[in-house]
Amino acid sequence: MSVHKIINDPVFGFIKIPRGPLLDIVKHPLFQRLSRIKQLGLASVVYPGAQHTRFQHSLGAYHLMTEAIFSLSQKGIFIFESEAEAVEAAILMHDIGHGPFSHVLENTLISGISHEEISLMMMEQINADLKGALTLAIKIFQGDYPKRFLHQLLSSQLDVDRLDYLRRDSFFTGVTEGNIGSARIIKMLNVKDDELVVDSKGIYSIENYLTSRRLMYWQVYLHKTTVAMEKVLVNALLRAKYLSLAGEELFASPSLQYFLRHDVDRDYFLGHEEALLYYERLDDNDIWCAVKEWSHHSDPVLRMLAGDLVDRTPFRVEIQEEPFDEAYISDIQARMEAATGIHGDDLRYLYSLNTIQKDMYDVTDDHISILYKDGCTKDIAEASEILNVALLSKKIRKYYLCYQRF
Repeated sequence: MSVHKIINDPVFGFIKIPRGPLLDIVKHPLFQRLSRIKQLGLASVVYPGAQHTRFQHSLGAYHLMTEAIFSLSQKGIFIFESEAEAVEAAILMHDIGHGPFSHVLENTLISGISHEEISLMMMEQINADLKGALTLAIKIFQGDYPKRFLHQLLSSQLDVDRLDYLRRDSFFTGVTEGNIGSARIIKMLNVKDDELVVDSKGIYSIENYLTSRRLMYWQVYLHKTTVAMEKVLVNALLRAKYLSLAGEELFASPSLQYFLRHDVDRDYFLGHEEALLYYERLDDNDIWCAVKEWSHHSDPVLRMLAGDLVDRTPFRVEIQEEPFDEAYISDIQARMEAATGIHGDDLRYLYSLNTIQKDMYDVTDDHISILYKDGCTKDIAEASEILNVALLSKKIRKYYLCYQRF
C-alpha cells in the first residue's frame, strides 16, 4: 500500500496527502461536504467556468502549505514534524465551517455567528473522531501557539489561503490578471523574530500579488452582477423565512426547514446542539432544490425571486460613489410597484441597498514586511517604488442599488 494518496489538481498538478491524520481529515464527512459547496457562490452567472468547490480550494491551500514548510525548512527555520503536520491539518480544515453559497447564509438564515466560529466547532468534532490527533492543529489555527509565524501562514495578508484562492479563482474564471506567482512568493518567504517576512528579491512578486488581489476583488468577487445575483438569493431566503415563521408550509430539506422555522442567532446556535448537526447537513444542493420548487409557489414575491435564480436573471444594479438620493429610490419603488403589482412591505424583498467597502492593504493590520540582506525589515508600503500605498490602503466605498427588473 502506498504511503500517500495522490490527487491530480488542475492548478498545481499532483498533490500528495500522506496516510494518517491528514488523509483521515480529507476522508471525513465534514470535509467531503465541501465538495458540494461552490467556492465562488453565484459568480458563475458572470464567469461560467467558476464551478470549482471549497473542497478543491482546501486541497490547493494544503499543497501550498507543504511547499511553504519545505521552503522555510531549507532556509534553516526549524519546524518540528509534528508542527508541520499540525499546520497542514489546520489549513485543510480552515474553511470547513462555510455554509452554502459561502457568506450568503451568514446574514440570512443565521445571524451573529461567523463561519470561523463554526469551523472551530467542526474541528473539535473531527478532533474527537480522530482521538485528539488535531489538538495542536487547533491551537495553531486559533493563534494560541508560541510560533506565531505558523499562524501567519494560515491567516495574514500573505497566507497560503489567499495564495491558493487568487490563483485558483483566476484559473477557473479566466481572469488572467489574477494569476499570481504563488510558487515564487512561497520560495521568497522567510522568518525574522518569529514574524513571517519576504526576502527582498521577492518584492516584485508581492507588488504583483497586491495589484492582482485588488483587481480580482472588483472584477470577480465584487462584480456588480455577482453582487446583484447574491441579493436575489438573500431576499428569496429572507422571504422564505418570513413565510415559514408565519406558518406557511414550504418545500425544503429537513436541514433547511430547521433554519427557516427558527430564528437562529448566536445564542440559539450555541444553545441547541442540533443546530450544528443541521448546519453540517446543509450544502448548495439544499438551496437549489428548494429554490426550484419555490419558483412555482403561490406567493408572488417568493415565486418571482426563485424564478430569477433558476433563470439566472439577476437584479438590475446601479453603482455610485455617493449614497443614493431618497427621491430616486422612491421613484424606482413606485415604478416597480406599478410593474409587478407588489405593494407595501412585500416590496422590500424586490430591492437591496448596500454599501461595499474594501481596502486592498491595511498598513495597520498584519502587514507584509520585506527582509533585506543586512537583516533590517521594511513594510512593503515603504519598500516598494511603484506601489502607491495611499491608493492601495484607501478604503474604497461603493453604493449598490439592486432591484427587480421591470
